[in-house]
Amino acid sequence: MSFFISAAQAQEAGGAASPGFGFEPLIMLAVFGLIFYFLLYRPQAKRVKEHKNLVSSLAKNDEVLTQGGIVGKVTKVSDDKDFIEVMLNENNHIMVQKSAVSAVLPKGTMKSI
Repeated sequence: MSFFISAAQAQEAGGAASPGFGFEPLIMLAVFGLIFYFLLYRPQAKRVKEHKNLVSSLAKNDEVLTQGGIVGKVTKVSDDKDFIEVMLNENNHIMVQKSAVSAVLPKGTMKSI
């Protein structure tokens, strides 16, 4: 058992004298930064860009699905305001914020529901 202890003390003495402790933590930090960028930031930025394009391309007579689960047809889009008017049926119209639209549905979806 004393044989192992003396080997550990010898390694410790040799390790303290060796220079070269400088770039390893920086390299590891850079690797973690790249992992964070490619796994978290980049996909989220892509989703935000796609949603911004979806909101900017809203037009009259588009059938939309809101984040609250409401399906309706866009009847009025105003460029200066951040709201659109959505028709649920012939009698009910609601105002919805443009950013609350989660998807534009294919034509005829409301009739098939």
